[in-house]
Amino acid sequence: MAPRLCSISVTARRLLGGPGPRAGDVASAAAARFYSKDNEGSWFRSLFVHKVDPRKDAHSTLLSKKETSNLYKIQFHNVKPEYLDAYNSLTEAVLPKLHLDEDYPCSLVGNWNTWYGEQDQAVHLWRFSGGYPALMDCMNKLKNNKEYLEFRRERSQMLLSRRNQLLLEFSFWNEPQPRMGPNIYELRTYKLKPGTMIEWGNNWARAIKYRQENQEAVGGFFSQIGELYVVHHLWDLQSREETRNAAWRKRGWDENVYYTVPLVRHMESRIMIPLKISPLQ
Repeated sequence: MAPRLCSISVTARRLLGGPGPRAGDVASAAAARFYSKDNEGSWFRSLFVHKVDPRKDAHSTLLSKKETSNLYKIQFHNVKPEYLDAYNSLTEAVLPKLHLDEDYPCSLVGNWNTWYGEQDQAVHLWRFSGGYPALMDCMNKLKNNKEYLEFRRERSQMLLSRRNQLLLEFSFWNEPQPRMGPNIYELRTYKLKPGTMIEWGNNWARAIKYRQENQEAVGGFFSQIGELYVVHHLWDLQSREETRNAAWRKRGWDENVYYTVPLVRHMESRIMIPLKISPLQ
């Protein structure tokens, strides 16, 4: 038995009647227990984690609107600087035709140029009424649309790069509706830590009421295809400063900020000016 006793832990030696642990061992054990991941009540853990009930459903099911089956697509086009005006003119000539054609189950929500943020950039937000089947129907029809194919060919010569995402809208946000202008918009993009979307939605579902005054909150979305765990909040800047200041004076808004900041890996802000064809002016 002697060789085995030489390798047993301090706790085991104590239970077997051996010499008690040293002071340093006691301190180390106490610290380990204090910072243990299992000790959910510790003040240290509460600084970084806001506990929510475990859920078994996908966050897309829990957070998206049940009464609609809308799917959104956001496009980011980085344009060659010398072609920005030509790009805008080409876009304004072609995209409204798709928006107005009832054979295409898609509609424009907003079209902008980025003013502050990435320069020489265009942002387009589309709505597909009917979800993924509507998206596929639209894509199949566009393959046979000669005018649109020519538009894409001409547009490709003006672009440096492009990317897109498919989005769902948060159930607790307003659905974007056309607005009269002139307005200036902010698109805030948050890249969250994987696995935190439910917690983000739980907090914002309670907090959005503080930001819906003065029509500031335009739309809130989260990604389904493309880069995942990405959230987009679209704001109308005309009343943003007044509304935000008022929110900080209301109990509950500070808690939302406190609990959601640790969920964010990266955030970005764009200030955007609507194009002439944008329903959100």
